[in-house]
Amino acid sequence: MAHPGALVIVGGAEDKTGECRILRRFVELGGGSHARVLVITVATELPVEVGSEYIEVFQRIGVADVRTFDVSHREAANLDSAIKMIQDATCIYFTGGDQLRITKLLGGTRVDAALHEAHHRGVVLGGTSAGASMMSSTMIVEGEAETNPRASIVDMAPGMEFLDGAVVDQHFAQRGRLGRLLSAVAQYPHHLGLGIDENTAVIVKDHVLQVIGQGAVSIVDAGRVTYSNLDRVRRDESLALCGVTLHMLPEGCGFLLRERKPIPDFDEWVRHKELAQ
Repeated sequence: MAHPGALVIVGGAEDKTGECRILRRFVELGGGSHARVLVITVATELPVEVGSEYIEVFQRIGVADVRTFDVSHREAANLDSAIKMIQDATCIYFTGGDQLRITKLLGGTRVDAALHEAHHRGVVLGGTSAGASMMSSTMIVEGEAETNPRASIVDMAPGMEFLDGAVVDQHFAQRGRLGRLLSAVAQYPHHLGLGIDENTAVIVKDHVLQVIGQGAVSIVDAGRVTYSNLDRVRRDESLALCGVTLHMLPEGCGFLLRERKPIPDFDEWVRHKELAQ
């Protein structure tokens, strides 16, 4: 029976010049020295420059087989050659840019279907910045930062649907995006809000989330909100939210997405799970 591959969701600005811990972990999950990396640059308007940068980084950390794939029009996302590149990869990485370009150019194409099929059979999918936001079924397109929650400050749209039950925001602490993530989960309380700092990532496998990297992940849970004035105020008026739960999780912590429960010590949790089996 096939098991879906891990998702490596990066908050942007991942280290590419030092130890490259996040990218090394992505490669390790995708086969290590035998990994075949495909970098998809559809989100950026500078695909050659961005693609070349990632080829250099992945080669420097020991990947022998790394290729790039760009889509500038939807016809390219339906070509047999594009499908073959996805089928040959063991791990696929989406660069930053504009998440709407990803859904606009890939949504509903043969590449879209091939990506889901690849992930379902175990291929690791990663994405940074815009490539992180698009992972969820509902994504944040844009929004104001460093302000209080209001429905009008965040624009939402359908994502690529690799991650269920969550909304992802990136560059989180660095750009003061708590207000817009609160605004998002106030409107979609069945989703958890994942705010991922720069040079920080979550690894999601079997509905379990692990945090790695330099910063932290803020998880906003509006599932038990006791009061919201969302249905009583105009979109540009301030939101009242009572009973929102906020978890701050640095490296070494984790989270059970289905149970909505934090894991304070991920390694200890893994040891207990292995003993129980």
